[in-house]
Parts: sequence; C-alpha cells; structure tokens
Amino acid sequence: MARLLEYKAKAILAASGIRIPPGKVVASAEAAANAARELAPSTVLKAQVFTTGRAGKGLVRFANGDAEATAVASELLGREVRGFPVSEILIEEKLAVAKELFAACIVSDELASPLALLASRGGSGVEELAKDPAVIFSRRAFSATAGLLPFQARTMAREVGLRGKELTKAASFLVKLAGVFLQEEARTLEVNPLAITESGEVVALDCHFSVDDYAVPRHPELEIEIAREIGHPPTELERIAAKVEAADHRGTFFFLELSTEGERLVGFHGAGGGGSMMSMDALNRAGFTARNFCDTSGNPSAAKVYRAAKHILALEGIIGYFASGSGVASQEQFHSARGFVKAFREWPLRVPAVIRLGGNKEEIAIQILNDFLGDLPVPVEAYGKDDSAEFCAQRLKTLVAEHPPVEPYECAPTSRTAPAQEEYAFNTLTGRISIDHAICAGCKEKPCIAACIPQILEEREGKVLLREPAEESAHRCTECLACELACFESGKRAVKIDLPIAGFEEYLARRKEGGQ
Repeated sequence: MARLLEYKAKAILAASGIRIPPGKVVASAEAAANAARELAPSTVLKAQVFTTGRAGKGLVRFANGDAEATAVASELLGREVRGFPVSEILIEEKLAVAKELFAACIVSDELASPLALLASRGGSGVEELAKDPAVIFSRRAFSATAGLLPFQARTMAREVGLRGKELTKAASFLVKLAGVFLQEEARTLEVNPLAITESGEVVALDCHFSVDDYAVPRHPELEIEIAREIGHPPTELERIAAKVEAADHRGTFFFLELSTEGERLVGFHGAGGGGSMMSMDALNRAGFTARNFCDTSGNPSAAKVYRAAKHILALEGIIGYFASGSGVASQEQFHSARGFVKAFREWPLRVPAVIRLGGNKEEIAIQILNDFLGDLPVPVEAYGKDDSAEFCAQRLKTLVAEHPPVEPYECAPTSRTAPAQEEYAFNTLTGRISIDHAICAGCKEKPCIAACIPQILEEREGKVLLREPAEESAHRCTECLACELACFESGKRAVKIDLPIAGFEEYLARRKEGGQ
C-alpha cells in the first residue's frame, strides 16, 4: 500500500471539510522559527516520517516561542529514522484538548466491506487500546457506494459515550472521514488522536493514510511518486528505479533502499517474493545487513536485470553482492545471467558476489557467469537450485572475509567504448543497438547472428543487418544481450547495446559533486 506523510494526508482531510490544526511544513530551523511566530505561542513539531509511535521516539516535540521552536527543529532535522534523515517537519499550533478519541476507516477482509471504527480513547499507545476493558469501541460496516450514513455515525458516537454537540460534531466528522476513504480508494485512514478541544471543536490532530497501490494512478491529487509502501519518502535512486519499472513491463523490478547503518552492508538482488524473503533471512543469519531490497521476477528481460544490478552497484558502503531468490523459477535464467555480466563488467564490480540462479536453464546461466566474469579481481560464484540460500550466504561470508572491496580498476565492458567507424543502428523497446560494420568486415564467424534469440539478424554482403522488413525486426528485439556478449567473446566488440537509465548518470554526478 502506498502511504502519505501526515501533512499531505491532513491536506486531503481539510479539503473535505475536516478541521485540522493551523500549521506549516518546514525544512529548516529558520523556517520553523518563522512559522512559530506566525502560528501561536505554543506549537508542536512533528517529524514527517513513516513510523508509528513518534511521540515515544522523540519525533513529536512541543515548543514555547520561536527560540525553542528553532532549537527543537535543529534537533529533529537530519535525525535518522530507519537509516533515513528527517527532511521535513510539520509545525502546528498546540490546541487545548479536552478529550482524545480514536477514529479510522479500513477495508475489512473478513466482512468484505469498508469498516468504520471509533474508540472512546486515543493517543499514543493505541495498539494497547483493545486490551483495555475501559475503552469502548464502536464498529460499523458501511456501503462502498452510499458511504457511512449519518444515523450510523450518530449511533457510533453515542456508543462511545458522546452526547449533545460533541455527538453531533463527531458524527459529522465520521461521515466526512468515510467519504474521503471511499473517494481516494484508501485501504486505511486513521485519525489518532481525534481531539475534542476545550472550545468543543472536533479536530484531526494526526492522520495515517494508505492507498491501494492499483488506485494510485487514478488519484494524481495525492501526489504519490511510487505506488508501493516503502516506509520512507522515496529516495532519488528509488524514483529512478520506479521510472525503469514504468517504462518496461516485462517482469517486475522492485527496488527499495533499506539500512545505511552498519559495517556489513550487502547489496541484495532477489527473484520472487517468497524466495527473496528466505534469502534475506539467510543473509541476516550470515551476519550481514541488506542495504536494499530488489526483486526482478516474472520473466524479466536481461535489460531489466542489468538496470537493476546497476542500481544495486550504485549503493554506497556495500561489501558484497548477493543474488538469490526462488530455487525453481520458471524464467530462463540465462537472461538474468547476461544482465549481470553486462552490469558487472560495465560498472565494474568491486566486491565479491554470489549469484544463485535456480530454475529453468540454470546450467547455461551458471556457465555464462563463469565464462564472462572469471577475470575480475573479485570473485563471482554462481549456483543453482541444488544449492540452498543458506549455503550461498555462507559462501558470501567466506568470500567477503577473504576479499575486501578493491580499488577502482579498468575493466573491459562487453560493448565497445569508442565511437563506431561505420555505424549501423536501430532502436529496441527500451534502448538502441549499434553495429560497427568496419569491425564486422573482418569477422568471418558472425557469432552475433547465431546468438540472436529472436533470429532477427542476418548476413548480407558481409555485413550484419536486420532481416526484412527492418521495422518489424527491430520491434522483435527482446534485448536479451546475447549478440553483444557473443561479439565480446569473439574479441571484436562490434555490437553495442545502449540501455539508458533516465536520471541515473545525473544522480551519480550530483552524488560525486556532493561528496567533494
């Protein structure tokens, strides 16, 4: 499920007529001071992060006056939460609260219906409310088309002990909350605490808002960048990965940055949800921490695996590369192997790697990795379905102990680096292939033609060309990378496959500049 930060969730509530505290989002201590002067003598500052129990973690703080707000903001900004720095703070007027409730709308799998919840008490530690016999809960299933009806909302408010104007206003709030829930196709919409102020107003003091992944494209107003739950605001590298996935639907490419803390960080590359979880557990038991989570499954192209590997290799601080997923995948594993080869030689790889490619044609995949990566100054070991994730993680542990990361070195990539003298080129689905006919003229074997899986290449007058008609042949290119690797193996390097990653080089340049 995709999630919204508190301030974005509250803006959606406010647009539907639900009261929220006056406030501003700031990204600096100076801005916090200015906001405190404008808002009220007493303010509350809340780090905008995807985590529960913020108050207990010191991520919700109170301040009196702009000087104290400046000091609190300075402490919160840049503080790391789950390995990621706090970059935004919501500063709000501190309200005089008479009573705190808990309210939510969820999708009930049991009832196969939306469900509204209201509790007589809210605030920090809401997870323990259900265990307290003194807390009164009211629950009502409601129509996905008609919404929560006013009489249902009034009954709920009455059941938790509200009376008079408090009942009326709380019921009105519940109806509006359910309306937002349905309109935005949310999975959960939680307001905790829902405050009744000393002046009798009903105000949403906090909001947790998650939306069904598949609904996100229908709701641009939510401004959700990545339609998946990632536990933190998207990093720049995650945004770049999401664009790769959006542009190429052949298989899955899910990329998520995890911990940046620790000395035994490993780049993780999985294939399949269950197999990936099993492999990450094995990695943890070997004493490593996954720097990221990556999944390329569902028959990904070699191009997609290549781009995924480039993302992982771009992670700073990793001491190893671990690829392991399902041991019986039906996808043809030699596609993934070629993607790894192109990425590892192009980057080039500086840390030990263990690649487990169990499944269809695994023996060919293992042979490709052994043949094309054996000359690197760091070891790359390849395994199949008969080798467990546990065994492979232990192998990585041994390799990391014996082979620390090497310094940058020159490596021969699988494609040429010099411009072609006589270029023949055509576009593929996500990239471009170019062939240097000046080099082809001296090649009798033409191994790229035999290697081409969709068989769209042929020799005419000593040159490697597309079969006729050229437009249809080019469209049939599966970006399997076989032609480039075959040409590289022959020593010619006439074939070059460009697989650009939008924004990737710019990201690396900015990171390098920032590190200087």
